[in-house]
Amino acid sequence: MVSLADIIKTSESAGPPLRFRYNRYNTATFSARPAQGYTVGDGVAAMKEVAEQLLDDSFATALKGQTRDYDESSNALLLAFLLAIVLVYLVLSTQFESFRDALTILLSVPLAITGALAALWFFGQSLNVFSQIGMIMLIGLVTKNGILIVEFANQLRAEGASVREAAHEASARRFRPVLMTSISTILGILPLALALGAGAESRVPMGIAFIGGMLVGSFFTLFVVPALYTFIASRKMSAAQRAAARVEVDVPEGFEA
Repeated sequence: MVSLADIIKTSESAGPPLRFRYNRYNTATFSARPAQGYTVGDGVAAMKEVAEQLLDDSFATALKGQTRDYDESSNALLLAFLLAIVLVYLVLSTQFESFRDALTILLSVPLAITGALAALWFFGQSLNVFSQIGMIMLIGLVTKNGILIVEFANQLRAEGASVREAAHEASARRFRPVLMTSISTILGILPLALALGAGAESRVPMGIAFIGGMLVGSFFTLFVVPALYTFIASRKMSAAQRAAARVEVDVPEGFEA
């Protein structure tokens, strides 16, 4: 029998009653709530800045809970936004059999995104997951206005009009269809922007971003897309356009066509 005091030395000290672990590391959790006028993204950026100033290389930080979901969803939505643009561009290129026409139509998307951001700023809404979903919806719905103009311009060129004449005539002739489809779409989304009650915080930013993007995108599409069409569109008619441009002529008797 050996006394424990002969082989060890004991001392008393104070320590935390509980030790929390996260990913097998001892952790300390810091939580906060954004003040009025600030978003979760602003809070995450501020906490990261403080951590870089106070913590050395022996410490590591990680997001947890709603902040981690926000960070992961933001990255996923950015990827979804890029994939949506690529998918729409490929579909338009297949439909028009022209990469130039597809690029002309797709250049209306930045106009819509600018309108969505301006609407969010004007109404004091934040750029969150729901407003980003509204911007992704804009990619497919704003390009339809450009499709109406470019498709009609190609038909006019097939009939023998020049690029400039086709672009000018298409913007004038398609003004009414673009206006009608845009107004009907905006009225369909308007209840989201006017939503009240429980869950309104998630629906209102989506509706405001979508309506603002549709208003600005639809208005400038009538001017920007035809102007871009005159610079980007090919001066040569495709085989399909040449086939559509064939005109039947009555040949008098005694002559051959």
